[in-house]
Amino acid sequence: MQEHDGNNPYAAPSARIEQHNDATDGYVLASRGTRLGAYIVDAIVIGAWFIPAYWAWLAPDADPPGALTWLLLLIGIAVFGYNLMLLHQHGQSIAKRWMNIRIVRTDGSRAGLGRIFSLRMLVPGLIGMIPLIGSVFGLADALFIFGEERRTLHDRIADTIVVEA
Repeated sequence: MQEHDGNNPYAAPSARIEQHNDATDGYVLASRGTRLGAYIVDAIVIGAWFIPAYWAWLAPDADPPGALTWLLLLIGIAVFGYNLMLLHQHGQSIAKRWMNIRIVRTDGSRAGLGRIFSLRMLVPGLIGMIPLIGSVFGLADALFIFGEERRTLHDRIADTIVVEA
């Protein structure tokens, strides 16, 4: 009769399975706080130019837009364009560059502007516009950052991660 090491001789065979997480190999994931800080700073940097122009146009007693309103709008468009250029070249927005983090694909390759703009910005923005569903999506998107991979829903949609630069 065969000797056993205390295991059930009639048990099904088992194998040790090691899970390989290629999303973090060679990279240090950006902290949740750094990502939140970069989001807030980006919102301030972009919004600082568009919000005054928005209020100048939509105020109840607003006169036709003046030169200052047009200047604010043009500066806002220029800052937004600069942000897109940084995203395309480095995977970093203005604030991500200041915070020393960047967006990459899960395989480590460059994410590219098309992927970042369409899948990380446009798709979640469109989903966010759907009544009720958009609010739930926005909350779920933000809460996904607390997972082990620190990836939001828009990261998962775009197959990206945010890492230290």
